[in-house]
Amino acid sequence: MAGSAGTPGTPRVLRAMNDRAALDLLLAHGPLSRTRIGKLTGLSKPTASQLLARLEAAGLVLATGTSEGRPGPSAQLYEVNPGAAHAAGLDVTPERVLAAVADVTGRTVGAYELPTPGRRPSQPVVRQVTDALDGAVKAAGLARDDVRRLVIGTPGAFDPNTGRLRYASHLPGWHSPALLDELAAALPMPVEYENDVNLVAIAEQRLGAARGHEDFVLLWNEGGLGAALVLGGRLHRGWTGGAGEVGFLPVPGAPLVRQVTRANSGGYQELAGSQAIPKLARELGIQDLPTGPYTEVAATVVERAAAVDAGPYRRLLEMYATGLATGLASLVSVLDPELVVLSGASLTAGGEPLRALVQAELEELAASRPRLVVGDVHEHPVLRGALESALAATRDEVFDTSR
Repeated sequence: MAGSAGTPGTPRVLRAMNDRAALDLLLAHGPLSRTRIGKLTGLSKPTASQLLARLEAAGLVLATGTSEGRPGPSAQLYEVNPGAAHAAGLDVTPERVLAAVADVTGRTVGAYELPTPGRRPSQPVVRQVTDALDGAVKAAGLARDDVRRLVIGTPGAFDPNTGRLRYASHLPGWHSPALLDELAAALPMPVEYENDVNLVAIAEQRLGAARGHEDFVLLWNEGGLGAALVLGGRLHRGWTGGAGEVGFLPVPGAPLVRQVTRANSGGYQELAGSQAIPKLARELGIQDLPTGPYTEVAATVVERAAAVDAGPYRRLLEMYATGLATGLASLVSVLDPELVVLSGASLTAGGEPLRALVQAELEELAASRPRLVVGDVHEHPVLRGALESALAATRDEVFDTSR
């Protein structure tokens, strides 16, 4: 029967499962021999040979060198064909759109940054997106049609019920009710949209400090204070996409902010957000503050405080840790996560000294005691998460040999 080919347990499905297992091993380990793939998958040598021949004919693997230098005769090595597919990611902030293209192995092959200064966009958002994407595609030596999927990371979230961006009033030009339709019409590939902090959590779960963890919170502090919630291995986005918008959280020690979406701030943001750090430094009498955007100033001050460990800098680090722990106490009391990842420049700059202080404070303020770690993905983590998200879906599509 024609329909039986896709039934679980049939030869086609079993072959596809073995094919995907082999491709995932090649992604994880790099070039492998037929014998090694057979041992790792439990397949016989003839079956492994047939598998590799099938994948090579499909353009999914390449023969690449031999295992010279090891005991015994050299063996042919195989690797995933990097050119089998490409995916793209965008990291959008009010100041710029950062774009990158990666091959199916995850290697970034082209990147481009489009500055977008000013409160009013100088060009429509659709043009910003396509120009940034085209810049990365050109840098990769590809055409736009070569990109199989695009993931766009923004502050806030697109409400799945209305299609409009929420919780990001500071992102000019992105609030048109027709924007998603306009972008879909302008781009030839499937496009997904994700909150920027959620994408950082994806990057940390796949490549960084949260690998192997199914329940964790990622706290982000850079341009804004936000969180990503991963429960049972999956992102929890909430009914309107606003889960994790903790900057709006009322907390002790900060004035009660009303009309929070209009103010684009809340108690936790005012108490422990990046913009609070230079203010706290001045209150403590620290004079030699650097100049520049508040996010850069905050990261520099926190880095100094973690290094000095004395006087007003030590006091700043302690007060900052208390503020961070105050909001985290509410999160961990509700969610009881296994792990909390600290990410964003105003957190990672504090390194282990800040992490230890926040851990100690949180143990005083919350009944559950998750382990706190500093994030490992430091270079453009939002963009990395966008690429990882786009690549996961692309691999599912391209590596499916059952069709």
